[in-house]
Amino acid sequence: MASNQPLVSGSVTLKTQTSNVDRPKKRRVRRARSAPLAHFVPTDANGDDDALLRSESIFGRLNPTLKKVALSLTVIVYMGLGTICFYTIRNQIKGKKTNAILDALYFCVVTMTTVGYGDLVPNSNLAKLLACAFVFTGMALIGLILAKAADYLVEKQEKLLFRALHMYKIDGEIEVLKEVEHNRVKYKFYTTSILLVVFVVTGTIFLYKVEKLDLVDAFYCVCSTITTLGYGDISFSSKGGRVFAVFWILTGTICVAKFFLYVAEVNTENRQRALVKWVLSRRTTSLDLEAADLDNDGVVGAAEFVLFKLKEMGKICQQDISVIMEEFEELDLDQSGTLTVSDIALAQSVETRSS
Repeated sequence: MASNQPLVSGSVTLKTQTSNVDRPKKRRVRRARSAPLAHFVPTDANGDDDALLRSESIFGRLNPTLKKVALSLTVIVYMGLGTICFYTIRNQIKGKKTNAILDALYFCVVTMTTVGYGDLVPNSNLAKLLACAFVFTGMALIGLILAKAADYLVEKQEKLLFRALHMYKIDGEIEVLKEVEHNRVKYKFYTTSILLVVFVVTGTIFLYKVEKLDLVDAFYCVCSTITTLGYGDISFSSKGGRVFAVFWILTGTICVAKFFLYVAEVNTENRQRALVKWVLSRRTTSLDLEAADLDNDGVVGAAEFVLFKLKEMGKICQQDISVIMEEFEELDLDQSGTLTVSDIALAQSVETRSS
């Protein structure tokens, strides 16, 4: 898999390495002092030490407390507005009805999650247009906001799951965080799998006990619901059933989506790790050294070798290196091939004058 293409463009000339005989051996620097530790996990501003790294969203720059409030308010506004709208046009919605307000909320959730049983359907142009508007905004809400809340829930359970699996093997908070961070996708997959089983069992038992369905029909309704098939031949028809459905459908459909997402991520991560293992275990050849020799001086330094291996693993590409080297060239004003504090100060002063 090695490529003979140079990793770094030739515009920057690297210093020729001197022989080990000409200078005393020095201990190599393995990590930059300013670089974050691999196991570092930031905490929430409110002091929650259990918080793990989370993906950025449209609320990523908000204070964590404000973020939670914004998420909650957005969901509440959507559900409240949907309930009011569908309650107002309740006479333009036909189907199996129980309570006007509950039916409006239930119809809002079924529309939002695209389950669409068919037990309640719009029966006028206005109702159909409202349903179209709420199904698109609902899907966006699930994708941008409720999925974020689901991530938060899953991450809160990761450490509990890890402690349960390794109760007597690993001690200490730092060790737990390091292990969870290293196998983050795997533990998310385990967690969502457990949650999915809980949702399926809970829904099946509820339909069997409350809606009086037999076990096969109850399980069939659960599967058609959380996968958003919503055939409509079986659905929640009682008041108690629809109250349960409002919460269960919302969380269940998101859990299924997350489950299949993590299945794909686990598969991708396993392939990546297999590639990394192959790269690290295979023997380095003379052709590899030739490809890794950035400055063509016949000697491969530690930095050159690391760059070569990272590119071979697929961690970086030539475009990434080129962008970084462009920044290096901008900072290296004296074109010495190295950066010092004076270079940084000079570059900042030039930037200040130009602005």
